[in-house]
Amino acid sequence: MTLGVSESQQSPEGGLPADALAETSEAKQIEGRSLGQIAWARLKRDKIAVVSAIVILLIIAVAVFAPLIVKLNGFPPDQFNRTDADGQPLLNTRDGGIPIGGLWGSGTSSEHWLGVEPQNGRDVFSRLVYGTRVSLLVALGGTVIAVILGTVIGMVSGYFKGWVDTLLSRLMDIMLSFPTLLFIMALTPVIASRGQDLFGIPDDNKLRMGVLMFVLGFFGWAYLARIVRGQTLSLREREFVEAARSLGAGPIYVIFRQILPNLLPTLLVYTTLLIPNYITAEAALSFLGVGIKEPTASWGRMIADASDWIESNPLYLFFPGLALFITVLAFNLLGDSVRDALDPRAGRG
Repeated sequence: MTLGVSESQQSPEGGLPADALAETSEAKQIEGRSLGQIAWARLKRDKIAVVSAIVILLIIAVAVFAPLIVKLNGFPPDQFNRTDADGQPLLNTRDGGIPIGGLWGSGTSSEHWLGVEPQNGRDVFSRLVYGTRVSLLVALGGTVIAVILGTVIGMVSGYFKGWVDTLLSRLMDIMLSFPTLLFIMALTPVIASRGQDLFGIPDDNKLRMGVLMFVLGFFGWAYLARIVRGQTLSLREREFVEAARSLGAGPIYVIFRQILPNLLPTLLVYTTLLIPNYITAEAALSFLGVGIKEPTASWGRMIADASDWIESNPLYLFFPGLALFITVLAFNLLGDSVRDALDPRAGRG
């Protein structure tokens, strides 16, 4: 008989207690797994993360296959529709072009699944689908620019220290002091129009999307650079970095082969949280009239147009607002789950 351990606590073999045996078994399962594998296992067990990832994948699929989805609907996003498939009048042009019929006077039907726009009758579903593509492209483009600039500048500042660190740190302070939204509102239409004057590039929405990506990324890198700088200052003193330098490795090798891999968890979390910020920024700029212009579909542009018809056609505002809400919420929840999976100490209580 084992002292201090009851028979019910012993394993069937009469050896270690059952609790100790379970801990030993769990330790064997964890042994040999990398941080990425452990984080992935935690992430798969997080139901919120799984649901958020599925929603994001569906949104991405809608953006990628937008032409095919709209083809199934049968109404291009820029097509004016005055009658339904049976030839019945869809719009009451004598009453200011307000749609008649359907749910809440929105013109919803078996042909127009989410109704039509007031006054011109463009299909809301088709424009919502194409608006997904615009929002994701602008957000992803701006995020890539911000992450690249912030990572490189932050690593260089933290690794070299001295006057290089002082100069780049002051640059970060300057960028963080800018009223970002006001500058973006002022610069976006100016850059788009000057591009036409200087380079002969027409001021169309493709150019505006590129300008939005650049401006959002350019004004968004400083906060990430400050985070990366702080971690680089700590990592440059670690033993593996000292060992690489003692073996003759140059600064470029050490920065990108030794320090950068250890920053990937931070960059991953920041990226998942930055994308929804840029989605809402694009919608806000389009809502204010300095982002995407007509006739290209954009969630922000649709919300801006719907504000004039909120009483007669509330669904026109509801659907783009709901799409924006679900997309931003899914990215934010996934970002929180990724952070918790990589750092269990920051997990949900």
